[in-house]
Amino acid sequence: MMVRLGNTQIGLFRYLGLWAAVAVVFALQGFMHDAMNGHTWSAFDYLRWSIIQWYTWAALAPMVFRLAAKYPIQSPVRLRGLGMQLPASVGVTLLAMLIGAFVSTAFEPSSFDEQVRQFLGQHFATGLLAYWSLFAIQQAMQFHAEKTRREIEASQLATELAQSRLRALKSQLQPHFLFNTLHAIATLLDEDTLSAEDMLLRLSDLLRAFLEDYDGQEVSLRRELVLLDLYLGIQRIRFKDRLTTQIYVAPDTLDCAVPSLILQPIVENAITHGISKRIGVDCIEVESRREGDTLCIDVRNRNSSLEAGAAPGSGHGIGLSNTELRLRELYGDVAQVRLDMIWPEGVVCRLRLPFREIEEPDDAPEVAST
Repeated sequence: MMVRLGNTQIGLFRYLGLWAAVAVVFALQGFMHDAMNGHTWSAFDYLRWSIIQWYTWAALAPMVFRLAAKYPIQSPVRLRGLGMQLPASVGVTLLAMLIGAFVSTAFEPSSFDEQVRQFLGQHFATGLLAYWSLFAIQQAMQFHAEKTRREIEASQLATELAQSRLRALKSQLQPHFLFNTLHAIATLLDEDTLSAEDMLLRLSDLLRAFLEDYDGQEVSLRRELVLLDLYLGIQRIRFKDRLTTQIYVAPDTLDCAVPSLILQPIVENAITHGISKRIGVDCIEVESRREGDTLCIDVRNRNSSLEAGAAPGSGHGIGLSNTELRLRELYGDVAQVRLDMIWPEGVVCRLRLPFREIEEPDDAPEVAST
């Protein structure tokens, strides 16, 4: 059986035990007070009087909590702002005195009127204090519950906002990637129909693989590399012998969590600003390794340049700017993306993410590490 105090429920025996502790404390106080005056009663009498007084308040406490919830005191606290609580406190205290006197009459030789006068004279001030103490407890509990509710709502709103931003960034990447790939296929339609058909089939496989992981913001590096390999297959057909790719994967990084579709726009950026604009051959290299609690991913190309002082995403299209925004939303300041020149020629994009493994289903794709 439960006792309801506002929005809180407490077990009956625990509730009665708490009030029993209060009764014992005041029984001891009464005994010590009389002992100092040189006249005492039996210990059972003090305990009986205290139990009658405080168990009466135990019965009235749920009503006090309801009154406190119905007529709260709003800040700033002023005398007129006490509203219904002043008469309610007097009324409930008088009710407690009458109930206590009625119960006490069964154990005392005096009449009900005498017991009422005795309760009013000895316990009325204590009763008022009990009422306002219960009122303060209810208000504190309600304030704490309201504060907790607002913190939860604020946390949920922040999470929803971050998810909305991430979804917007991903939706911005998807048509960008799709349109660029379709444009690459279109350039081959007149030159090499078989290669264009092969690219369309690979694009179909890539989109199907991507849509399977669309709902999640993070996937394993293993699964991300499968998507990347499908994309690189399309680009190798487009550029034929001019483009080669190398992937160096540390085995202990394959199950690490990375933002989904994080590598494809970076590799696309490397191709766009490398072999697509420059004559000659190019090699795209992707390397992953672990350094302490950090996952390090480097994407290199060997046929492009970077202006001195250029910031990540500056002059390098939507891919890197989206990458920087997504990392900021997912990991805050822990993750980093940076562009550097490499010797003798080329640019490397360095990703630094918190190292955290993610569970993969049993049918996770296999990736060969080099």
